Amino acid sequence: MITHFFYGFDHVLYEVAMAILPLIVMFAIFQVFFLRLSLKKVWKMMIGITLTFFGLSFFLQGVGIGFFPAGQAIGEMLGQEPRAWLYLPIIGLVFGFVVTFAEPAIRILNHEVEKVTAGSISSNVLLLTLSIGVALSIALSMVRIIVGIPLWLILVPGYVIALILIRFSKKRFITIAFDAGGVATGPMTVTFIMAIAVGVANVTEGRDPLMDGFGMISLVALTPILSVLVLGLLYSKKEEASHDKTPIQTHHHNREKETSQ
Repeated sequence: MITHFFYGFDHVLYEVAMAILPLIVMFAIFQVFFLRLSLKKVWKMMIGITLTFFGLSFFLQGVGIGFFPAGQAIGEMLGQEPRAWLYLPIIGLVFGFVVTFAEPAIRILNHEVEKVTAGSISSNVLLLTLSIGVALSIALSMVRIIVGIPLWLILVPGYVIALILIRFSKKRFITIAFDAGGVATGPMTVTFIMAIAVGVANVTEGRDPLMDGFGMISLVALTPILSVLVLGLLYSKKEEASHDKTPIQTHHHNREKETSQ
């Protein structure tokens, strides 16, 4: 039983090692010629790299024996339901929302944004915004598979709307939005949700898993961009309202001061 879980694990270890090795080499070069960090810091980094190596290896192994089969089985089961057109968008909405909360890359982005903006953009608000965006994209992907909507009919208008929103958004939200689009397509979303979409397309009559099961990740990359840009517009409206309110409050305060004198 245990050997079944670790079948092909040696190949995973090799792939992860080949992916991390260039980073180690670059760090070693910078350490020798530029950084020259203390031995204590280097030792701490080496422990972190080792944990990353084994953590990523175990994660990829778990994806191969757990996430992919489970996602595809769920997708095939849901696709065979008589009222799949009703269940799938709702379940896709829930899955998209929950998976985003578990996405490690999104949590890192939220933490960095909150730190750089000194808390003016809360990590919880950004996490909720991205979760809503990804949830809508998964629900839309399920509708696309059921109805058979061509992918470009969603992507082209979506990016046109994004370009229009850029015109009215602040620069900091524009940069965050397009980073969020890439970060949202992390390992949790790709491995689990894509497997569900392929499973649904595999059992849906008239659908090709290759043509209809894929393309979902492009929607996941689009909707966080739109949701963050909309969040930026809401922040701008809030700031404008506070600026408009401040002179009125100052005027009333000055009148009260004159009356008391």
